[in-house]
Amino acid sequence: MTQDWTDRIVGARMTVDTEFEARIEESDFSRQQWGLVMSATEFEIEGPTDPDSATLIANTEKHPAILGELDGIDSHGPMGGGSASNGGILERITSALRGGDSTETAHRDAAERLTDAYATALQRHLVENGRWAEICALAGASGD
Repeated sequence: MTQDWTDRIVGARMTVDTEFEARIEESDFSRQQWGLVMSATEFEIEGPTDPDSATLIANTEKHPAILGELDGIDSHGPMGGGSASNGGILERITSALRGGDSTETAHRDAAERLTDAYATALQRHLVENGRWAEICALAGASGD
């Protein structure tokens, strides 16, 4: 039985997570919100049979299921320096003045941009550490 390629990149993901922390701190997401976004993100490799042209992508089709939950998590709790309740109220007021709820759309767009950037950083890390071809071979063997 072939080991799932996603199991083989756990260590690489931990390294990239650490390197990516600054991007999360600069974003509108708290660490807890980002964790929820990542739990709803699945990684896939497009074209794994050719590592030179293969691409790691973040599949975000499960994100709509968690977007409503993001507002319930402090946007900048103790680690982020602010209060989600203030941001949430301001967001709701701004949204009401605009005539609609754009918070979920903004969350979705921001989550997609960040997960795409994360996938790019993870692929770069795997390439730089000589693991990309191995991961592509595993993904190709498993049909991903």
